[in-house]
Amino acid sequence: MLKIIKHGFHALKNSPMALTQQRNVGNVNTSLTRRVVLLALPAMKQKVFLLLLGASLITTGCVETVTGRNTGGVPFIKDRVEGHYERPLDQVYEAAKDVVKFNGTLVNESILHTETNLVKTVEGKVNQRSVWVRVEAMDPKITGVVVQTRTTGGISDLDLAHEIEKQIALKLVR
Repeated sequence: MLKIIKHGFHALKNSPMALTQQRNVGNVNTSLTRRVVLLALPAMKQKVFLLLLGASLITTGCVETVTGRNTGGVPFIKDRVEGHYERPLDQVYEAAKDVVKFNGTLVNESILHTETNLVKTVEGKVNQRSVWVRVEAMDPKITGVVVQTRTTGGISDLDLAHEIEKQIALKLVR
C-alpha cells in the first residue's frame, strides 16, 4: 500500500499541471513555447508591414476633379452628384457661385476653353471640405451641374455634394 501511494505521488509530481506550476514559479515563465514566437518573428513582422504599406499605396492616389485638375484621394469611390436644369448657363453659374459663397469660401472660378461645350467651374471650401462645381451647357435650354466633394483625407462626402446641388436647384427657383 505504501508503494502505491508513493508511486501515485510520483505520477502527480510529473503530470503536465504540476510541471507547469513548477515552471511558473516567481513570475518567470519557462513554458515550452518561447514568447518571441507567439508575438511574431522579425521576418514575419517585416512581411506584414510591407503588405500593409503596399495596400495603402494601391488604395490611395490621384483623383481627377470635375474642374479638370488632380487632387489626392481615394479612387474608385463615388464623389459626384449631377443635376440638369432648364436654365441658361450664366444663371446656373451665378447660383453655384452664390451657394458656395453662402456655405463657405469661394477659392477659384474658371472657364474651361478646351471643351466643345461652354464649361464654367467653381472651387471652394465648405466645412473644411473641398468642393468643385462644374456648370456645362448641354444644349441652349439645358444646363448640367456636377458637384464633387472631398475631405482633407481624400474621402468623398456625398451628403455635402447632394446638399450643394440641392441648394443650387433651390436658388434657381427663386
